Amino acid sequence: RPTDHQRMIINRLSEHATRAVVMSQTALRRHSLQYGVERERIEVIPHGADALFTGPSLISGDRPLVLTWGLIGPGKGLESVIEAFADLSDLDPRPRYLIAGATHPHVRRRSGETYRQGLVSLVHRLGLEELIEFDDRYLDRAALARMVRSADLVVLPYESVEQVTSGVLVEGIAAGKPVIATAFPHAVELLSGGAGVTVPHDDPGALSAALRRLLTDRRLTAQMAREAQKLAEGWNWPIIGRRFERMMSDLAESGGFAESRKTREVHRVAG
Repeated sequence: RPTDHQRMIINRLSEHATRAVVMSQTALRRHSLQYGVERERIEVIPHGADALFTGPSLISGDRPLVLTWGLIGPGKGLESVIEAFADLSDLDPRPRYLIAGATHPHVRRRSGETYRQGLVSLVHRLGLEELIEFDDRYLDRAALARMVRSADLVVLPYESVEQVTSGVLVEGIAAGKPVIATAFPHAVELLSGGAGVTVPHDDPGALSAALRRLLTDRRLTAQMAREAQKLAEGWNWPIIGRRFERMMSDLAESGGFAESRKTREVHRVAG
C-alpha cells in the first residue's frame, strides 16, 4: 500500500530506467502489477551473500544455539522470541537464544539503550537468564560469519509484513541454517521450498511450537540445512556481480543505454 509520495518516486524512476533490478519475485510482481512497469524491463537478481558465510558448520557444544542478529531496535520482534522461550525451558538439552548486535544508531540517538534494557528486563521477569543471552558488539564480517555458522537455528521474528528483501535472511540460508521467520514476503518466498518455516506475526505460541519442533527433530533440521545450501547456490557476491555485468553488457550491445539517454533528453525538453 504505497503512499502517493512512494508511488511517485517509483513511477519517476521507472520512467527513466531502461532496466529495473529487483531482488525477489515478490518485488517483481509488485513492480509490475502495482506500478505498471513492463515485465521485460524488470530483472530479478537475488541479494548476494559473502562467501564467509558458506562452508562447514561450526556448531559446537551440547546446548543448541538459536540466533538472531542485526542492529537492535523496535520492529525486530525480539520480544516474541523471548516470550516463546518461556515455554521451552523443559527441553533437554536446554536451548540457548543469542540476540547479537549493537543498538541501531538512530534508536540510540533518540532513547539511548532504553529498548535493549527493556528486553533484558523482560528476560529477568520471565526467569530466562540461563536461556537467553545478549551480545551488543558490532562484529566485523568474518566474526559475524563465524557466529552464524556456529548456530543451530536462525530466527527472524520481524514485525514488518512488507519486507521484500532481507540480507540477514539470505546470510542465514547461505550458512546452511534452518530459518524460522515471521511470514514477511521474502521469507515466504525463500522458505517455501523447505529451507525453513514461517509463522504468523504477533504469535509467540506459533513461534514456540516451531522452535520446539526444530529443536527436537534433528532429521528435519538436517534436511532443512541441505535445502538451504541448495537454495543458496549462486548467491556469492562475485556470481551476482557477473549477472549485473551480463545484463549491462547486453544493454550496451543492443543500444539500450543510448535509447535511455535519448528518452531522458525527451523528458528534459518536455519538462
